[in-house]
Amino acid sequence: MKTTGWDHRLVVRADGKNLIGHAGVVLLRKVADRVGLTRALAAALPRGSGPGWRDRGMALVQLACAIAHGARNVLEAEQLQQHWRALFPRPVSDSTLRRTLEAIDGPVVARIERVRAAIRRMVWTLIALRPGGFPWIAVCGRVLTGWYVLDLDATMVTCTSSKQGAAGTFKGSYGHHPLGAWVANTRECVAMLLRPGNAASNDVADHKSVLAAALRQLPLPLWSKLLVRIDGAAFSHALLEHLQALTTSRRRVRWVTGWAINTTDEQAIALLPENVWTAALRQDGEVHKIKGPDGQWLSYQVAELTGVRDLTGWPTGMRLIVRRVKPSRRDEKKLTAFEKRTGWRYQIIATNIPAHHGLSGIPASGQAWFVDALYRDHAEVEDCVKTIKRVGLGLLPSKSWQLNAAWVLAATIAADLDAWTRLLLLHDEPELAAAEPETIRMKLYHLPARLTAHARTRTLHLDRTWPWAHAFTTAWQRATQLPALT
Repeated sequence: MKTTGWDHRLVVRADGKNLIGHAGVVLLRKVADRVGLTRALAAALPRGSGPGWRDRGMALVQLACAIAHGARNVLEAEQLQQHWRALFPRPVSDSTLRRTLEAIDGPVVARIERVRAAIRRMVWTLIALRPGGFPWIAVCGRVLTGWYVLDLDATMVTCTSSKQGAAGTFKGSYGHHPLGAWVANTRECVAMLLRPGNAASNDVADHKSVLAAALRQLPLPLWSKLLVRIDGAAFSHALLEHLQALTTSRRRVRWVTGWAINTTDEQAIALLPENVWTAALRQDGEVHKIKGPDGQWLSYQVAELTGVRDLTGWPTGMRLIVRRVKPSRRDEKKLTAFEKRTGWRYQIIATNIPAHHGLSGIPASGQAWFVDALYRDHAEVEDCVKTIKRVGLGLLPSKSWQLNAAWVLAATIAADLDAWTRLLLLHDEPELAAAEPETIRMKLYHLPARLTAHARTRTLHLDRTWPWAHAFTTAWQRATQLPALT
């Protein structure tokens, strides 16, 4: 047999010592320790006594680190810790991790959420002090300085077993239907509500619960400016009333949501003259165009519908913006008789952003084209949903509803640690800061290393030729320089 050459005289032995398989855990764990999360969780979780008792706060942080590295259940989390045995001599067993999750009941969840809110306030202070400051989102080339943006969205977590709460979904699948909230500025998942698979997309009580939990997590300053974005699946009269009521004397809340079009809306659209339609813009400020069936470029168009549609009984100051596009072949089966007659597909957006003043400090932000672009930017939340489904939420590991709810909480903590690591340690590495979970694991988190000890100093040796070795060492230096918060 002809040899391939590369394996000439190659011998494989399992006799290595102090080898670290997934060395990137030191970044996540260091961030958790420095910002005070590990100690705060230890105080929030039930404590016990005895020589074999393990700190449950530390166990939850270890579980979150394992989830960020790709663990899908407590057994995989225990196995991942075998890579870190030289760093953490006493790995947490799967039974201990399970007991930690079992201890997270209603009162414990409330304490953990208070802890997360307090730690988040400290982290946001550190983010604001980094080079570049706090990240403000940009729409149509305009930076929304001073505006905190909260996106709500639901997703499906499928399963084939008879887990508690699993049910048939409106998409024809079977599983659960959690609802979450993300901060668009930092991409943190600040709230996640586990729901049965048959939970309604526009359930007002669920949206109120998630909004309340998210607002408790946001360390907003006095007289803050908050923008809430929700897609059309959650449209309901009661939800818009609730969003309108979120504004207080110390907090200004603007919102933009989808709108379920009915016959009355189509009649109002038919009254719009052709000259009121203006071109829609992309996120870069350029005209949004699409190539038509005849090869010509057609622009998306928007118009103000507020003065034509009767809004009696709806929240005071609410506006409607209508958008029209040429339907694709995929849309042809869904078109209404009105849309088939006009040759356009329509979408309506509801908002309380004033037409004349817009978002304070943002020029022209009250114009119809800007509100349309602001709403379409909400699609970024889909990427956040895909990210957290790759960081713990893609599979609920237990048949128990309580354990799955605790696992969801652990997944949101893992998402926090991942987001904080990117924001605080990798802010000048855009390739890594915006990387998908699989990419940052391959480049940074799953980096192998060797641990040595000399002169009372432990050293983690990385491959000097690894392209991201410098980014890793720089991130570690920044992690050690973070102020130790207690």
